[in-house]
Amino acid sequence: MRGFMIKNLLKRGTVLVLAALVVCLGVNLSASAETFTVKMGSDNGALVFEPSTLTIHEGDTVKWVNNKAYPHNIVFGTSDSEFNDKYSYKKLLAAPGQSFEKTFEATAAGEYSYFCTPHRGAGMVGKLVVE
Repeated sequence: MRGFMIKNLLKRGTVLVLAALVVCLGVNLSASAETFTVKMGSDNGALVFEPSTLTIHEGDTVKWVNNKAYPHNIVFGTSDSEFNDKYSYKKLLAAPGQSFEKTFEATAAGEYSYFCTPHRGAGMVGKLVVE
């Protein structure tokens, strides 16, 4: 009888440890995703994305914020039109503080160039690296 009780306790203990492990791993995976901010226009009014190059991981979110009064947008110019449509924001964010954010999924690994349509000629381009 005593051996049966010990076996039963070991089984329950193993189940509890495994359940705790699953919960901890789940929390760690979701907690590892981050949100990064990219300014659309520098603090001194230059027509740039800050930072101009950003490296993120799959599952991270990028938030582009209009930093100054000029209207800006985010257009990806890759050869994959489906990617461009999914991750671009072609509407103009006209007022300071307006923003757009996107989470980059597991299928999005790679390097991507993007630009602001009204200010591309002025050099307002950025690069996103998704690892």
